[in-house]
Amino acid sequence: MQGVRRLALTGTPATGKSSVCAHLDRGECEIVTVEELAVEHECIEDVDISDGARPIDIEMLSDILEKIWIEPPQKMTFIDGHLSHLLPVDGVVVLRCRPDVLRSRMNERGYDDTKSESNVEWELIGGPWNEYNSAVPWTEFDTSKTSAESIVKLIRAWISDGFKPKTPDTGIDWIDEEVA
Repeated sequence: MQGVRRLALTGTPATGKSSVCAHLDRGECEIVTVEELAVEHECIEDVDISDGARPIDIEMLSDILEKIWIEPPQKMTFIDGHLSHLLPVDGVVVLRCRPDVLRSRMNERGYDDTKSESNVEWELIGGPWNEYNSAVPWTEFDTSKTSAESIVKLIRAWISDGFKPKTPDTGIDWIDEEVA
């Protein structure tokens, strides 16, 4: 892969981040999760019994990583997690998924209705785009019908093309398509 960078692989839960990471060449790149980074740098709390999640102090983690990530990594590094775009990365890949498909995936994974609907709403309004950082290149891919292997090829092509376009093409608009 061209250049050595740290790329966020972000998106609403169940859009395919971990599936895409499973198809990346581990010899060519490194994959780390936001949770692993948070544990390593003591920026994570105990499990919240209300939702079963482990809250991450993303601001503290970002501040720490900004200080220690001065040099580029040895290998292309993907940071897997729906908060990864909030870290000091060199580029952002946002995975998107039609809300109806996302709801189905979340139901298959056993998400409760409240959490599922909250995440479907987040996807519907384009959650990560609300936090877009113009200082780094961003792109998005629709995983609704596209395999993880194909998404990896699209990511590789984006990297090989010098991260063009550098700004997101916000062509995915679920509200406009009325797919909720």
